Amino acid sequence: MYQYTDFDRRFVRQRADQFRDQLERFQAGKLSEDEFKPLRLQNGWYVQRYAPMLRVAVPYGELSSRQVRVLATIARDYDEPEAAVYQKALETQGALGTTKLPTHYAHFTTRQNVQYTWIPLAKSADVMDLLASVDMHGIQTSGNCIRNITSDERAGIAVDEVADPRPFAEIMRQWSTLHPEFAFLPRKFKIAITGAAEDRAATGWHDVGLRLVKNDAGELGFRVQVGGGMGRTPIVGTVLREFLPWNQIMNYLEAVVRVYNRYGRRDNIYKARIKILVKAEGQAYIDEVEAEYAQILEHDGAPHTITQAEFDRVAASFVPPTLAPALHRASAEDADRVLRDAAAADVQFARWLQRNVAPHQNPALRAVTLSFKRRGQAPGDADAAQLDTVADLADRFSSGEVRVTHDQNVLLPWVPAVDLHALWLEARAAGFASANVHLLTDMIACPGGDFCALANARSIPIAEAITERYQDLDELDDLGEIDLHISGCINSCGHHHSGHIGILGVDKDGKEWYQVTLAGSDGSNLSGPAQAGKAVGPSFTGAEVPGVIEAVLTTYRDTRQSGETFIDTLRRVGHDPFKAAANGARTKVAAEAV
Repeated sequence: MYQYTDFDRRFVRQRADQFRDQLERFQAGKLSEDEFKPLRLQNGWYVQRYAPMLRVAVPYGELSSRQVRVLATIARDYDEPEAAVYQKALETQGALGTTKLPTHYAHFTTRQNVQYTWIPLAKSADVMDLLASVDMHGIQTSGNCIRNITSDERAGIAVDEVADPRPFAEIMRQWSTLHPEFAFLPRKFKIAITGAAEDRAATGWHDVGLRLVKNDAGELGFRVQVGGGMGRTPIVGTVLREFLPWNQIMNYLEAVVRVYNRYGRRDNIYKARIKILVKAEGQAYIDEVEAEYAQILEHDGAPHTITQAEFDRVAASFVPPTLAPALHRASAEDADRVLRDAAAADVQFARWLQRNVAPHQNPALRAVTLSFKRRGQAPGDADAAQLDTVADLADRFSSGEVRVTHDQNVLLPWVPAVDLHALWLEARAAGFASANVHLLTDMIACPGGDFCALANARSIPIAEAITERYQDLDELDDLGEIDLHISGCINSCGHHHSGHIGILGVDKDGKEWYQVTLAGSDGSNLSGPAQAGKAVGPSFTGAEVPGVIEAVLTTYRDTRQSGETFIDTLRRVGHDPFKAAANGARTKVAAEAV
């Protein structure tokens, strides 16, 4: 993991002190709400439906066990609403059918950040001090700036990796943090980077998506996509460069963002993202970027060229942890033999190995996903005790490191293969061992209308209903790998556009309805090239959605060929049979109601 320098540490602590001063002036009436709002947003503090929401930055998803324990402390000691606020929330949600809203929780987001929902603003400065004590903050998790850089959760350990993207992600983090030219962009700006053949970072759906590649000469560089994004207008990024030398990536990013800052729409919030500029201008935008890049190289002296010395300095933080001597001596055959014997003795362990355990560059190690998708808990939520347990598991089995995944789970990146059975027993006891990774119930969902002021409908009850219906692991295995994504509004925080099955909350005459889309893709090997799903028809009520999903999956079962996944069948057969099944489920629910 990257180790903060003295400069980094001073900077974060000074920012926390600055925020405390701003908060105290606001509480004393010396700053108005309008004056304080941009100051709190610059530190990750939103005001949501009922209470403040804090978004904590987790650059490229990496956390130490020490940091996770502080996140647990924040959940336990600070994520508790004022009584009157919570009572009001219960009354509102009770009318919608929810009897209890979780407190003392953290929430893992699709952008590898961590959010809290109930922290009173009066305690916010204390929380910032706690975060700073472990080199954490909320800087650039909000606002029209370059946001938290995301990456592949298997960065540095994936067997399909061309090069480790983390040093580049860290260099980008340092470059973008409070960049004076890019602090007030037309709209928020998101960058994702991967070094692997499989796109586990959904790079095509970002304002800038970067993939490390090698050219025919074996030289390392980047494939650069620009202008991806979801929201009201889902667009997959346009390739600007098939190959850019690795040491020029910062100069090129400077050109990309500078042209956007110059020409991006500022008169219409819905047309302000870079995707709209790229779509509208096409080749003209690309030409402007290339011209700006040439200017940076020829006349500005290429100031952001990454030197080998600077790369080596940053990369030195991303070396593998020191392993026990016995692990160095262990061969891949030894590890495989131990696992085969344990799996043969326990079918549940065998299933977990298949679903939750991934191969590693070091044959003596594995990457293990702890599932945060289970009955009775919203996708991506973790309470204080669970966070403490994750930290303990990281210390015991993963050299004190965890990763937050794009799919709202947690990954342990350094697990010795010989310890997998012991880890499984501990994870099962803690409720983290659901063998459902990449299956239907391993769904992505935003907090939705239960918490978010922007949401048109709730996501969590829909996720709960589908999870409750599909508890049989044999049935889930039979259905195979399916990406189900749920968003409470068109802002797409649940990435519904990229789901094989997408569910979008919409408002119709003040009531909650849901639109269902099919055949979306995030760009992974399972899904194929990134693309947006297509709606199956008019929206459905919340009561109809579980039946609609069941009808769609029944159609898949009835029409699939041997070995086909859901997305394979859908692309072969086309939307029409699935659309008819979905709308037939609506008719069935209506008839039963009568």
